[in-house]
Amino acid sequence: MQALGAAAGGIITARSLRAGSVFSTGRARPLFVPVPASTSGISWKHVNGRSPEYYLPETTGAGCAFIDYDNDGWMDIYLVNSGRCDFYQPLSPLRNALYHNNRDGTFTDVTEKAGVTGGGYGMGVAVGDYNGDGWPDLCVTQYGQSILYRNNRDGTFTDVTEQAGVAAPGWASSAVWFDYNNDGRLDLFVCRFVEFNKSLNKFCGNSQTSERYYCYPRVYQPTPSWLFHNNGDGTFKNVAPESGIGRCLGKAWGVVATDINNDGWMDLFVANDTVQNFLFLNKRDGTFEEIGLEAGVGYSPDGRARSGMGVDSADYDQDGWEDLFVDNVDQEMYSLYHNNHNLTFDDMAEAYGIAARTQLMSGWGVKFFDYDNDGNVDLFIANGHPDDKIQQHSYGVQYREPLLLFHNDGHGFEDVSAEAGAVFDEPLAARGMAIGDFNNDGAADVLIGINNGPPLLLRNEAARGNHWLGIRLVGKRGNPDAVGARLTWQAGNVRRSRLKVGGGSYLASHDPREVLGIGVRTRIDWLEITWPQPSGLVEKFTDLPIDQYITLVEGSGAAVSAR
Repeated sequence: MQALGAAAGGIITARSLRAGSVFSTGRARPLFVPVPASTSGISWKHVNGRSPEYYLPETTGAGCAFIDYDNDGWMDIYLVNSGRCDFYQPLSPLRNALYHNNRDGTFTDVTEKAGVTGGGYGMGVAVGDYNGDGWPDLCVTQYGQSILYRNNRDGTFTDVTEQAGVAAPGWASSAVWFDYNNDGRLDLFVCRFVEFNKSLNKFCGNSQTSERYYCYPRVYQPTPSWLFHNNGDGTFKNVAPESGIGRCLGKAWGVVATDINNDGWMDLFVANDTVQNFLFLNKRDGTFEEIGLEAGVGYSPDGRARSGMGVDSADYDQDGWEDLFVDNVDQEMYSLYHNNHNLTFDDMAEAYGIAARTQLMSGWGVKFFDYDNDGNVDLFIANGHPDDKIQQHSYGVQYREPLLLFHNDGHGFEDVSAEAGAVFDEPLAARGMAIGDFNNDGAADVLIGINNGPPLLLRNEAARGNHWLGIRLVGKRGNPDAVGARLTWQAGNVRRSRLKVGGGSYLASHDPREVLGIGVRTRIDWLEITWPQPSGLVEKFTDLPIDQYITLVEGSGAAVSAR
């Protein structure tokens, strides 16, 4: 890995910027602290409906999201539950949950009033302003049929799934809003997992004792995912067949929209379970070419299909090119793919100790983000094995597993999980994971969906003493969420650049705001925004504040203080 400051004018390190941090004082101060339900008011719990038949969807939820549904400048929380389907009839009704942020560290359940209870066996969630009215809408993926909720701009939502044409029948998992054809409207990619229904459930387990456990997905047939083109009139068309995506049969769990070749057109990295991962290269004519094998991200280093689950993308070494990450199940290790600038990647997970650390683990939610605001993107991973009986038939592997945190010090990644706080010792059946700043202090917090349990909300304590600027980007000619925008900023001797990717992690959606960390520096000299096509407008801003959130509107040439 190149030193992050080699081409950018200087190297930021956590040790040099954070006096008294955990890196010099052990566990003097935890980096993340759980917010108990008694404090937050979040009393909802995920129910997986585990049955003696061990239906595979039972072990794969739950999803979660940060969403500012009422546009008050504070991140609210959405949580996805299971529910009625062909193999599960809960004794009492289950529902999803929308929690309104009270701006004081507490939340109020407004699900019924908002009309977003769900209604099927829920999986994940994707947030995006698909109709360009300035208010975030909500796509809830499910086993059976997904849901699109249109924001009514009054604290309520309307289910517009049928008229929009995005039901995505089957088993949908993660989803992402992004503008694949650069027409300024958000399109929707929905991962589809295996061909599955109650009648197709397989027996996996001990044939002599008839004891079941959850199947590895290799026993189920792959399926194509969906790509829904936004028609601009509230409706969508599934263009997966003609785009080339429909020709690729996968078992898709996670997806991130990114730009791997810096051509201004968003590509897709898709994690598949027991078949090769897909890297869909945008051909700029409405079609995609699947290049996972040629790029070196389709299989393990020894040529095996792995159990890809969560994915993300970021330029972790600041060389100007987007890198990739995917996590897998135990014995397969996770992969950190460095971009070679020529549509190929090298797996650096072994070099940075990530592979060895994850050999006996199974990862789901994952995100690159700068948790300590030192200017370098770090890596947070939520783990847990999919088989709750794994300890009975596999040595050294646990069902509930701890969280992982890798700190980027400007030269490489260091596993700091052991020093990050007591919560990193806790075994969890973690699944979805979303990043967002729920208390508006500039430090990104973490929301984790727990299978068959209450969610885990972690307050970030790691960025104290470091300065930052939070940016809400609003596209006008480009897509309204500015997915694909590039932010470049200079603070003293340090220059950084970041692409606003779409999605990432697993079954999750994140705070849309970008937080620019500058460490102990007390000013940002300038910030340049390259807006997505079709405009491609480049705007440069100076005289910016720090330690607060602002809004930048495409073409305005001025920063607006956030509410």
